[in-house]
Amino acid sequence: MTKTVARPTEAELEILGVLWNRGPSTVREVHEELQERRVGYTTVLKLLQIMAEKGLVNRDESERAHVYRARLAQDQAERQLVGDLVERAFGGSASRLVLRALSTRSASPEEIERIRELLDELEGDDR
Repeated sequence: MTKTVARPTEAELEILGVLWNRGPSTVREVHEELQERRVGYTTVLKLLQIMAEKGLVNRDESERAHVYRARLAQDQAERQLVGDLVERAFGGSASRLVLRALSTRSASPEEIERIRELLDELEGDDR
């Protein structure tokens, strides 16, 4: 079972998004991806150092430019975040979370179809 890691901040989630999309990256590469957000290089460096301390990323120090990689795959991190949210904000009720999410934002036809498929799979598991 995967050990729970610290809950990332919004800025840390942005950096994790870069690492999930690009794969292992240097500070410079992450900074370049975040250029439109006007985030400074030293800010990205400091955030990655903090994230390494928190266990959100692993740092490869074998090269001059350290390479960072997300400690968890995106789906693992999302599961942890959603599980935490369900417990903290929805009293453990996954259905309340889903109903609130769907009442807050419109789902595309593709998303609705995927939701139906997932519900069919879950119903099949209970039979």
